Amino acid sequence: MKLLAHLLVFAPFPFPLLALANNNTSRNGQIDRGPFPADINGSNFTYPWPLRLYRFQSQGLDLEMAFMDITINDLSNPNERTDRSKAKGANSKPIKNGPQRNKTAILLHGRNFCAATWEETARVLLTGGGYSRVIIPDQIGFCKSSKPGSRYQFSLQQLALNTHNLLAALGITNSSSVSKSLTDLTVIGHSMGGMLGIRYSLLYPSSNSNLILVNPIGLEDYLSLGVPYQSIDDTLVTEQSTNYSFIRSYEQSTYYPNSLWTSSYDKWATMLANIYSGSQSGSSTQGQARVVDMVLTQPVVYELPLLKAKTLLLIGQKDNTAIGKQWSPPEVQQVLGRYDLLGKKARDMITGSTLVEFSDLGHAPHIQDPERFHAALVRWLKSNQ
Repeated sequence: MKLLAHLLVFAPFPFPLLALANNNTSRNGQIDRGPFPADINGSNFTYPWPLRLYRFQSQGLDLEMAFMDITINDLSNPNERTDRSKAKGANSKPIKNGPQRNKTAILLHGRNFCAATWEETARVLLTGGGYSRVIIPDQIGFCKSSKPGSRYQFSLQQLALNTHNLLAALGITNSSSVSKSLTDLTVIGHSMGGMLGIRYSLLYPSSNSNLILVNPIGLEDYLSLGVPYQSIDDTLVTEQSTNYSFIRSYEQSTYYPNSLWTSSYDKWATMLANIYSGSQSGSSTQGQARVVDMVLTQPVVYELPLLKAKTLLLIGQKDNTAIGKQWSPPEVQQVLGRYDLLGKKARDMITGSTLVEFSDLGHAPHIQDPERFHAALVRWLKSNQ
């Protein structure tokens, strides 16, 4: 009778119960190991290792979060492509299994990149960095993951929660809101992925021991520095006109300055262009317009002193990336995206952090000069074991 009374008391208030049910479903989403078609969720790019899908519910939608889950054994997997050279910058011999091998890294891509862009870094982490497992997801709205478009509220907190739930489903972290990693977890984020890595580390400070930021955006508050707010509708117009020529021109000047355009750059520009013109281009551009709004309106720079994880900043000083720079007045453009200054500013704000700068590299140092980048990465990882 007491149970019936409780049910009758709560019966008129279904919404909290429904929300709780949806949260439980999200936390307990299922891993689908495929196989899957080459073209999935609007991306036809071939990934270097077998794709997995994390199926879950979020904001009332059934979503698929694509990811790769790689161990040292996968580096000789017959399914992987064989036309790639061995990753540079690290010892090619695998580190022997032992206590130090219970280490996992999750790699977070930038806005104009995908999980596949991290291939060479994954190889280095597994063969020379002391890691036993590397997880590389495509965030919701990107690449081979679901494109909910205008139906989804994009926030750094939501993307961090999705990532946290994926790790919990894989048994890497627990599923509580006060997350604690069940292994030694390192979060590595590039560009927007760096901004997301910061938010993840702030939301789940007990989950990761190391945070590595590669030219992260969000090291400055764009709107407070004078970038005019632009509506999602106006940003959508730009997103809908994006094509290969635009992508190549932008990346040449910002990602790979002082370098000739090479096939190793072109494959990533082509990968991105094919998403913009792909089977889900409409919902993809709707989502990307909202992602731009997310970055503009959700600064993380003020919270950098709150970070607890050991932090490494890997900064290409020729980078001039700044969200909204292209529609800002000239006097504002001059003060934005000064990564020759932003790296030092972030180092001073994050207690105990280490800064490694590359004076001649741009926004994507891990692609522009992978050997030098990975040598610096492995050196820091070994000094912090």
